[in-house]
Amino acid sequence: MEDQSPENILRAQAAVEEKVSDILEAGAIPIVIGQNSPCGSYAIAKPIAERTPGPVGCISLDTHWDAEPLDHLTSDPRIAGSESWKHKMYEFHENMHPRHLVEIGERGMLEDKDIVRRYLNEGARFVSSWEVRTSLGIEGLVKELDGAYNGTDGVYVHFDMDVIGGAGPAPGDILGEAVEPIGLTEYEVIRLAHEIGRRGLSGLSFICIPPGSAVVYRSVVYVIMYLLAGVALTRSAASR
Repeated sequence: MEDQSPENILRAQAAVEEKVSDILEAGAIPIVIGQNSPCGSYAIAKPIAERTPGPVGCISLDTHWDAEPLDHLTSDPRIAGSESWKHKMYEFHENMHPRHLVEIGERGMLEDKDIVRRYLNEGARFVSSWEVRTSLGIEGLVKELDGAYNGTDGVYVHFDMDVIGGAGPAPGDILGEAVEPIGLTEYEVIRLAHEIGRRGLSGLSFICIPPGSAVVYRSVVYVIMYLLAGVALTRSAASR
């Protein structure tokens, strides 16, 4: 926190990568509760991509795309920062491509339209919270997860918890400058986690957990438990 130089950020990222790599080597699922990037996002995607022989899909819940080409804090092209980690994930790893990205919940008005259009043109499936409310519903949203699984050998899952503020139970203003209306509900986020667990995943990460919200802290725990319940149900059915 006191030295946010590129070198220090890369050291912190490497420390997370080492732990995630140990978990993957053991054949387990890494679940990383972070707060910012790259330590709570790219540092989990990177070892997953490096250890997966074929394409890797991504399911991302977020209010913002985090797809700027350059980290605004350091202006260093090596850094996968809070606004750039998704861009760097695709820049640095050939087996990750936007055509296997399912992006859910973005609704901010500060995005670069050219960046968003490029992702859409490259095949990303973007599901806004408006689409969830007006046409898809939760069952339709669950079906859209298939886009990250079809034709891939692994799936990296990322939950930026600012996706939940503004819809309840957390008031939007608890997120400060990150606030946007029409957020996902805690049920929608937890249900998605359960369905992801049933399908399987390579790893899960959290960032941007709103400070001071006990219900969002508990929602993180529910996400993990319902995800693991989905994993358990699928493994139990396969063993019969």
